[in-house]
Order: sequence, then C-alpha cells, then structure tokens
Amino acid sequence: MAPLGGLLTRKDEPVALKNISVALSIREFVAGVSATLIYENEEQVPVSTFFMFPLDEDSAVYSFEALVDGRKIVAELYDKMEAHGVYEEVIMQGHKIFLLEEDMCSRDIFYCNVGNIQPRSRVALTLRYVQELPLEDDGALRYVLPVVLNPRYHPSERTEGGCLDVKSPVVPVKDVPYTLSVVTTIHSQHGIDRVQCSCPLDPIEFFGNNQTSAQVSLAGGHKFDRDVEFLIYHRAVHSPSVFVEMGLQQNEPESLMGDPAVMVSFYPDIPEAEVTMSCGEFVFIMDRSKSMQSPVNKQDRSQLRIEAAKEILILLLKNLPMGCFFNVYGFGSSYESFFLQSVKYTPQTMQEAVERVKLMSANLRGTDLLSPLRRIYKEFCISGHPRQIFVFTDGEISDAFRVINEVSFHSKEHRCFSFGIGEGISTSLIKSIARISGGTSEFITSKDRMQSKALRTLKRSLQYLIEDVSLSWKLPRGLSVDTLSPEHTSIFRDQRLIFYGQLIGTIPPREASAKVCLRYRLQGHRLEKEVTFSLQPKHDANFTVHRLAGMSLIQSKDLGFRETPARNRTDVVITSLETGIMSSFTAFVAMNKELNEPVHGPLVPRDIPRPMMFRAPYRKPKQFPSGIFLASSHGLRKPGEAAREKGKTRSSTNETDSESYHEGMVRGQELHNFLCFLLPSSVLFFILLKVFGENGIVQLVFLQKANGSWDLDEDLAKALGMTLEDIKAAHPTEHVDSSGWATVLAVVWLHVNGRDTQCEWNLLERQAVAWLRDRAVFGENHFRQLISLLNANGSWDLDEDLAKALGMTLEDIKAAHPTEHVDSSGWATILALVWLHANRKDFQCEWDLLEQKAVAWLRSRAASTMHIVVKAANTLLQSSVDPAVFDI
Repeated sequence: MAPLGGLLTRKDEPVALKNISVALSIREFVAGVSATLIYENEEQVPVSTFFMFPLDEDSAVYSFEALVDGRKIVAELYDKMEAHGVYEEVIMQGHKIFLLEEDMCSRDIFYCNVGNIQPRSRVALTLRYVQELPLEDDGALRYVLPVVLNPRYHPSERTEGGCLDVKSPVVPVKDVPYTLSVVTTIHSQHGIDRVQCSCPLDPIEFFGNNQTSAQVSLAGGHKFDRDVEFLIYHRAVHSPSVFVEMGLQQNEPESLMGDPAVMVSFYPDIPEAEVTMSCGEFVFIMDRSKSMQSPVNKQDRSQLRIEAAKEILILLLKNLPMGCFFNVYGFGSSYESFFLQSVKYTPQTMQEAVERVKLMSANLRGTDLLSPLRRIYKEFCISGHPRQIFVFTDGEISDAFRVINEVSFHSKEHRCFSFGIGEGISTSLIKSIARISGGTSEFITSKDRMQSKALRTLKRSLQYLIEDVSLSWKLPRGLSVDTLSPEHTSIFRDQRLIFYGQLIGTIPPREASAKVCLRYRLQGHRLEKEVTFSLQPKHDANFTVHRLAGMSLIQSKDLGFRETPARNRTDVVITSLETGIMSSFTAFVAMNKELNEPVHGPLVPRDIPRPMMFRAPYRKPKQFPSGIFLASSHGLRKPGEAAREKGKTRSSTNETDSESYHEGMVRGQELHNFLCFLLPSSVLFFILLKVFGENGIVQLVFLQKANGSWDLDEDLAKALGMTLEDIKAAHPTEHVDSSGWATVLAVVWLHVNGRDTQCEWNLLERQAVAWLRDRAVFGENHFRQLISLLNANGSWDLDEDLAKALGMTLEDIKAAHPTEHVDSSGWATILALVWLHANRKDFQCEWDLLEQKAVAWLRSRAASTMHIVVKAANTLLQSSVDPAVFDI
C-alpha cells in the first residue's frame, strides 16, 4: 500500500498532479483551510476518476468544487438517499456528476466520484475544510499539511467503498512534476509570540500593536521531502479567549448560520503535581487482528504494530499502582481474556500477565471490538476502583459507529484511553471513544518515543480531572446563547476545551461588551474565571466557528446511519445541510449539465511519481570504468570531464559552493534511484562494489537505511574494510544493540577516513545522529532491562539479570552491599534508581511513575539510612546523585 490519496483512476492509479495551493486561516485554536489541486489527464484516451481525501477526526469538509475545461462545478449538500438517487439518474443520462460522501467504514476518509476526464484536460479540484488544531506539550498549536498522504489498511471483508492499494514509483525530489504554495494568516487576541515551520519560509509579517495577526508564506522551491508543519506560539496562551463570528446575512435569523456564533477557548495552566497513587480497575484491550502484523512505519520495518503495542502494554503493567485491579483482553474475530474477571494487582498476577503478553500475536483475524467491550460492561464496577479502559488498535474496526455508541452509553461508568498504533491509520474511532468518555488518545509511530506517550496516558488516568466545566453568560437584555458543545465536560492537565454557541437575539448597534464566567472543579474545589469580551461580530470568509459549531453538534448526535436515534437524526440532517458539514445522512452532489456526452474509448491508468527524500550524495570515486557517470558537487559528469576539470582553481563563493553541493546531493541520489528501478538491491550493491572498487563512502551511502541507521552485516564489514567476526567481537553489547553499534562504526569511519570530503556526507551523518539521539541507543537496552525486572511492588531483586542491566558483575555489586543498612532487595532497588537518575535523566517522564512505586516501597524498609545507601550506590556506579531527590 502506497501513501497516496488524491485523484485516482478506477484501477486505483493516480492521475498526474501538477500543482497544490493552500490558503490557511488560523484564529485562536481553530483553522479554516482551502486547498486546490490541479490534475491533468496525460493519456490519449479518457480516464474515469474519483477523488480520495483523508482527514483527521477533528476536521470537517464543508465545500467541494471543480473546474473542468473552463466550466465550474459546485457541490451542494443533499440528504444521502436523495443524493445517491440524483447521482444514478444523471450518470445514466451521460452528464458529468460528482458525489462526495463519508467513507462507509470510517468518518475520516472522504470520496468523490469525479467521473470522466478527457485527454489532455486539466481539472482543478478545490476542497475546503475547518479544523480544531492540536496542542503540543509546550503549548504550541500545530498544523500539518501532509505532502504525500500515508497508506491506510483495509480489512479483507471491506468491499466497495473501502480504501485503496495505490502503487507509485519513487523518484528524486527534483523530478517531482508538481509544485506547492502555502499562504497562512494567523490571528490571536492575546498576540502571537512566534511561528515556526518545518520548511523554509518567506519573511514573516506581523500586524497590530501586540502582534495580534501575522502572515506566513512557504518559501519557493519546496523540495517535497517532508511534511509542511507549522507551530504557532500565542502570548498568554492560558488566558481564556472569546471570539464572536458574524453570520451569513442572507440566512434566516435564529438559524445556526444566520445568527452570530461564539467560541470560548479554555486552556488552563495547572501546575504538575505528583501523580495520585489511587486505586482503580485497569482493563487493557489489545487488537490482535491481521493488520497488527503490519509495520508501524512503512519506511522502517524493524518493528511490527503488535510488537509496539505489546511493549507499551508491558510498560503500563509494570507501572500500575499496588492494590488496583486489572485484566487484559485480546480481540479479532473473537476475543480472549487473561482472567475470568479483573484480578487484584500482585507480584504473581502481574508476572503472569507480562508472560502472557509476550506470547501474544496478531492471529485473531477480524476486528470485532464491540464484543469484548460488551463483555466488560456486563461486569459490575468494583467499589472504590474507578474503571479505566485502555484500547490498543490500528483503528480499522468493524462497526465503528456501534462501538462509539456503546462507549458513549457507558461513558458515566468509565473513561477510555486509546492508542492508535502505526502511521496513516484511521483517527476517527480512536479519537471518538476517548473524547466521548472523558479519556485521551495517543498515536504511536516509529518517529516517536512511545514510552513517553504511554506513561503520559497512565499518569492522566491516575490524576485528578478538571471536572464540571461550565459556562454562565452575562449578556445585554434580549440576547441569549444556545450552547452547541456537549455538556458535562472535563479535561486533564495540558488539554484545552473549546465551547461553541449560537447568539440569539439582537446585538446592540453600538460597541457593547458581555461577560462569560468559566466554572470548574479541581480536587474538590470550585474555581471560576470571568472574561469580558466584545459583542461586535467579526467576519471570517470560511465561517470557521459556525462550521465547527455544527461539527461539534453533529459529532455529539450522529452515531452512524443505523445507530442514530430518530430524535437526533432530524437535528443532524438540519445542522449538516445548513453548515455544509457532512454527516452519516448527507452527501455532496455536483453536476455539470453542459457536458452532455458519454465517454467513449478504453480507460487507461497513468502512473505519476511520488517524492523520496535523498539520503546523501556519492563521493567522487578514484577510478571509473568507461561510460560510468560521476556524481559530484558539480553534477553528473563522464570520467573524462572530471579529469579535465581536476586542475581547475577553486574560486567559487560560499553561495556557489552551497548551490553545487545541493545539486550534487540530488544528482547523486538520481543515479542511485535510477539503478534501484532497474536492479534488485543485492545485484546493485555488487555492481557498485565492482564499479567503485573498495570506496567506503559510496558503499556506506548505499547501505544506510532510510531512517539513518545501518545494519550489522557482511556488507557493512566490507565497506569498513573489516571482517564481520572482528566487528562482532568488539561489540559492546552491554551498551548498544547491533544496529546502534553498526551506525556508530559507520559515522566514526567517515570522520577518520573521509574528513576532507565531509561536505559530501554530512547530511548522511545528520540522519544517523538523529536516529541515535531519538532512540537514545546508549542506555536504552539497560533501561528496558530494568523495566522488565521491576517487581509489582516497586522493588528489584539482586541477581544476575539486574547486574547485566546495570553493566556490572554480580560479585562487584554484592561486595559493595552495605548489609548493615539495607537488605538485598533494598540495595538492588536503590542501585536501579540511582542508575536511572545518573543515566536517564533526560527521559525521566518515562520512569517517574516507576520511581514513585519504588520510593514508596523503600520508605517502609530503609528510610532512616537512605543517604548512606545512596552514597554507597554512587561510589559503585561512579555517579553523584543527591539522596534528597528521593524525598525519603
């Protein structure tokens, strides 16, 4: 499966893309987006096409239009049954017609049947949508526009209307035959502190006394080698804000789009407190369907989704509080549970569960999550132990709306925390079951440290909630607010809430203000904040707040075509038709009756290339066989041309050197990609070895993986001029795994042997170092070993396994044991904690729950002599950890 959406033929092949232009408007925490994509049928015959557009669950499409051969086609929203009837009737008459509706299996993929495209015709498709933007841990708003959409898995039982397997060739970035432009306008009542982007930008323009608005444009020459990602930092981001948006004047008063809409953004600043080690019932549900056998990331096949999920589950099991209850379910076509009912968390039950998790595999075929959920809900909740459900899945669940409905029905009895495993997966179900139950959702990809996300979720399940968030309004006489967001809202630390409402009545003609009071409860205390805001509505061409208000209302009432109660269906349809936001009961229909001719002739698919980020240029080899081209800082040249230029004086400026270097990087990868198209990798490596001789840089470039690492194998040994046996004999296994060792060797070899040509491999090195840093290779094995050895009560045993995890011998550890102050388990536990503080301080968020358990266990055993024992541990481990950090 290739990561492509867009305009596709009936044979699932892409139509040639020529240009992408995006206009982005961000106001406070929300955005309105207009994206235009231009395609061309480069064949000599007509092609029948459809458009696929994946969207996040926090987004909603409200407009779709096309420009075909100078004729504009505008979509209108219909009741779904009526829309399908119109579509079938018009197609039979030979007219051109578009149909855009939600995917039958998931509400986060949209399809449009575009119809027939004549030879050499261009089609401009414009899609408009609105979106609530996610927040980063540091308070930044994040907007991402994927350049190439990620692949989606479809279950074997999915039939017509499902997702696609699209194949497309990989080419160098410079040869991608389409362009991208992005213009962004940002507004913030409290001012904009800064804007960052993953890609080069034109100079940012700020406006207003407090930089309340800004305009940002993507710089020209985008390379299509990464996602376009914006981070927006607001000033006073924790201050509540209120925005009033003007309605459509042509709409009737007291209608959602006709009246002004109001948005209240609430992002409280709550100091981080120690996790409350209260008890609870923790139920873990693991997706064991066939799709979980897929890799987490298509660019890095080192770990499967099921293995990533198992690693997270073991980490969570190790960090559960003593005295709680837990159970583990696995589901597919059927389901299994570890215990008949939730059992008390003890060293014995935890160890049994961990061993059974290790044996889990993706062997249960289907995706029936509903059955295990119903089984769990039938069990009575345990008094004094609030129920928390953790779901691990890749998102492609059968009967997703029925699952969401079931979770919603029982939302007063539990909270649901969901993990989406893998890149390019469905977000709809994963976010929905968390949102409606008051939990949170996380997405695990190989780009992230999943330990941090897993522990963050567990901490939230143990922390106090900000509960009973409500609004009260102080408005002029004759004006009221109809709240459109769901009631009974609650959030965790570092989360935000957005309230939407409809202003009903007459707004005073002159400048007037109103007040809104935010009330909420935290740890039993009632708190409130009052905000004064202007009642004068502001114009927004996208009507972003109105449409997101409609989306919020639809999400709360739309439970799918079969599951939505009749009393809610009418509200959903009315809101959907008025705001242009699709629902389970509506679809877009657009026709061009001027093109009254049926399509003639066979339909032929057309391949277009997709971009690939280059890894590094080739170094100029010393000898060349006849006819071989050289990739250098001056592009691709024949060996004779290289020799003639050898004596030239280097007098270029730094700018010229930079241009030549970047050109050389692309040209070098061009040769590599060309050969990759023609030959298997094993044959290609043999040819490179013969052509370039024992040139280590060329070989290392070829052997480097897309993620920046190298494998420890015979090919790497040849490139380094060594034997694999010698490399393995020198491998410090206690400090680094085989891939980490191979990567370090490759980088060190480059510095020793290729220093004079560093400009040709510094990009290669940058990727390798990023890989090493992101995965924290040094100490990672020790850390994972320590986690696996932790007992349920928070202690460690003094044995050979612990000694190996600490990188020491058991004899040395026992010799340094202050037996008069602490027993063997206490000594082992203090050593583990001191090692973590000395070696994993940068990742403390991944083990602070573990530390709390361990410290609680130590308080009852070695509290009075803790400083003496820590001093002994520091001496043994050659560290300098302050005993005060343990607060014993």
